[in-house]
Amino acid sequence: MTIRNWIKFFFNALLIGGIVTAVAGLIVRWEFFSSYLADGEIMSFLGALLWMVFLGFTMSVVAQMGFFAYLTVHQFGVNIFKTLTLWNWVQLLIIAIVLFDLIFFRFRLTSEDTGRTMLYIGLLVSLIVVASVTAYFKAKWTKKHTLVSALFFMIVITTLEWLPALMVRSGNIDSWVTILLFPLLAVNAYQILMLPKYNTQSDEDKKRLDERRAARKAETKVAKKK
Repeated sequence: MTIRNWIKFFFNALLIGGIVTAVAGLIVRWEFFSSYLADGEIMSFLGALLWMVFLGFTMSVVAQMGFFAYLTVHQFGVNIFKTLTLWNWVQLLIIAIVLFDLIFFRFRLTSEDTGRTMLYIGLLVSLIVVASVTAYFKAKWTKKHTLVSALFFMIVITTLEWLPALMVRSGNIDSWVTILLFPLLAVNAYQILMLPKYNTQSDEDKKRLDERRAARKAETKVAKKK
């Protein structure tokens, strides 16, 4: 990928993270934000909203680091297991382990707290649905064998990026766990679906650059002959 296209890729992902976090923050913590509006504290409201945007920028950077780390891990996996088919089965196994860990260890659901249980079931369903839809379009737009890899990235890598929030046990953590999931999902879906477009654009840019260089060399040779 060329530097120009990487910058576009980076800032588009950054913008998505900021917008999604701001919207999620307004919805999940509306009572907090509405108190500023009720008191007429518009600047405080905008300041809190801007803080959400910057939090989204941070989550976007985390997601981008996770994405490029996954590209390396994926290549290592293919090389270690020799065939893509075997590596896909390994990825499916890891997906199952991660989902099991989320349900039985990270969420810590109890029958006594129905509201919290429903919240985390909803978050789990959101994770799986967004991952499945993203993987479907990834396979449709590129190659069928990318389905499992896309699922692995969207579920396993997103969960790893989400893990610091899941491990906190104090404060208004359920709200933050909810808010932070959605920018990670949005940015990761954008990255895995749009990377081929930027790679293709980079190839085209490099081709045009080579053509211009060749044309300049030809013009220089003609000028020297004259």
